Amino acid sequence: KKKSNKKIKRLFSEILKKKDANCKVIDTFSNNYQYTYDKKKIIKFKRYKTISIFGIGGSSLCIKAIYDFLRFKIKKKVYFYDNLDTTVPKINKNKNLDIIISKSGSTLETIVNQNIFSKSKKLFITENKKSYLMDLALKLKSEIIEHRNFVGGRYSVLSEVGMLPAELLGLKSEKFKKFNNLIKDKNFTNTLINNVDKMHKFYLSGKTNSVMLNFDKSLISLLEWYQQLLSESLGKKGKGFFPIISNLPKDNHSLMQLYLDGNKNNFFTIFDVIDYKAPKINNKNILSGYNFLKNKSIKSVKIAQKDAVKKVFKKQSLKFRNFEIWKKDEESLGIIFTYFMLETILLGKLMKLNPFDQPAVESIKKETKKILS
Repeated sequence: KKKSNKKIKRLFSEILKKKDANCKVIDTFSNNYQYTYDKKKIIKFKRYKTISIFGIGGSSLCIKAIYDFLRFKIKKKVYFYDNLDTTVPKINKNKNLDIIISKSGSTLETIVNQNIFSKSKKLFITENKKSYLMDLALKLKSEIIEHRNFVGGRYSVLSEVGMLPAELLGLKSEKFKKFNNLIKDKNFTNTLINNVDKMHKFYLSGKTNSVMLNFDKSLISLLEWYQQLLSESLGKKGKGFFPIISNLPKDNHSLMQLYLDGNKNNFFTIFDVIDYKAPKINNKNILSGYNFLKNKSIKSVKIAQKDAVKKVFKKQSLKFRNFEIWKKDEESLGIIFTYFMLETILLGKLMKLNPFDQPAVESIKKETKKILS
């Protein structure tokens, strides 16, 4: 373990020093990062009560993760056009802002959706080069925010792509940025190194299904973001993890049988949020034999179920780790984003993969264009 940890620490040091040019994306994790937009210039967009996000993959998932996790403090309505769909909300176009996001400027689904459904004031986030969306933005004389070319979609949450919409939702982008303090925190770095080491050993031992056991509804979009991060970054050259999102306790009644008694190629990550109030049991309506439910809340029942899962997993020697979020705020979410991006980059380096590209999906894009042409 000491030998493998030493290697991971060396890789971490190289990443922080950005010896690989692709690692420049780490600049976006810090509050020192200079956005390609001026906060003063975007004040005019804050008046919109409703925002529509046109994007797919990382161009949408990161914003959706922020919105769903912090929805309780966001007063605006947000709609996501993140797949090809025909269901459209009724929107007052005078009060709505359409944010159209694509690094390449040529993402087919985003082009189609904005063409059909974008009826309001438009703001484009795209790379500073000739593309369909750049040409459209120039034609419409819309505001254009540069999507930096060294920032891939799934790593873009702490760049313009995630932080500009966050500002427009009334959040403070600087509160998400804890990178400079985190890398000096021994607890954070030790947890990171140890988890990377264990995940790599799981991979080598054939445990390639990364099952995310989610106990909180507000985390679903965050886990979808993490699912993309893990899949696109490490699913190469016959390698990688298969990330599976499993919502508990519901899946106790469908998938848990498989987890406990099926193939042993899984390792588990438990996710939960501690900080929220939940409805309480009505003691008067509890029948005899179930007095143990008296004075309990939905949250306390879920915690008991989570503790039961951990105890049974330990008895059966099933490998798992546990992430508990104690406070729902920008800082907590920023730490989570930073942690999982660093963990994924380190795993890529350890597995001798480039964690920043996704070459295989280009074949689907090219074939789709051929069929449509």
